[in-house]
Amino acid sequence: MSRARLLLEFSRPFTLVAPALGFASGAATAIGAFPREVWRPSLIVYPLIGSIMAAVLNAASNALNQIYDLEIDRVNKPKRPLPSGRLPMTAAWAFTIAAYLVALALAWLVAPDGRHECFWIVVIATAITVLYSVPPFRTKRLGIWANVTIAIPRGVLLKVSGWSAVKTIAGVEPWYIGLIFGLFLLGASTTKDFADMEGDARGGCRTLPIIYGVRRAAWMISPSFVIPFLMISAGAFAGILTGHFILLQILSVVMTVYGVYVCYLMLRHPEDLAVEENHVSWAHMYRMMFVAQVGFALAYLL
Repeated sequence: MSRARLLLEFSRPFTLVAPALGFASGAATAIGAFPREVWRPSLIVYPLIGSIMAAVLNAASNALNQIYDLEIDRVNKPKRPLPSGRLPMTAAWAFTIAAYLVALALAWLVAPDGRHECFWIVVIATAITVLYSVPPFRTKRLGIWANVTIAIPRGVLLKVSGWSAVKTIAGVEPWYIGLIFGLFLLGASTTKDFADMEGDARGGCRTLPIIYGVRRAAWMISPSFVIPFLMISAGAFAGILTGHFILLQILSVVMTVYGVYVCYLMLRHPEDLAVEENHVSWAHMYRMMFVAQVGFALAYLL
């Protein structure tokens, strides 16, 4: 296998679409938010650059995490490029550093009306990804703090940075939208931890399933699949969300029902979460994110 294909595999490409879509959706909501933007080329250019940036930043974060998770992945994911020995550590580090630098450079280019809000958001997000993976901080070993340091950059800040590609982030609306996605990921990010318990325990990562057990952890994260999406309806009624009122209500109902269904799948046989490598709840977590991102964009653009 060529080095380029190895690095692509190392970046975990299937995880890169979600952040790109999240940034684009954040920009779309800003376009349609009150006051609605008048068409100009920058409404395409900045969101496009930012979407690429979000994917590259996620690739960098994935790579950094795999470097410091090497011993864990020897147990949980032995076929990945690093634990399998197919990718040298020097190449892994070179890719990681380059990806972070490219992401920061792209973020600097996202500057509507000369504002560099996107860049500073990405600087903060980058720092949080380092806190998540790198000792002595390595929050991924600290229970709920692992979830927090996933939810902030990949939920809250991703949506706000997308908004910054169009409008200033000085206001309640972008942060309220970011909070919805952040609260969702606060719990939903644990779905990947259930099947990794053996390796995580050996590596000293005390995830929620390890600390509280599979059944209790499943119940603990369930509210994150429902409550954030009730906030869509509440935000529209309160006048915080300025998209199409009816479409926002429909989105709230659809996502809440979807979330209840995923909770049912998790809680009817919670022990399955720890024995199935990719439990259906993990797949639904990604699908829910996609539906919510597209739904928000449509509710603001139509």
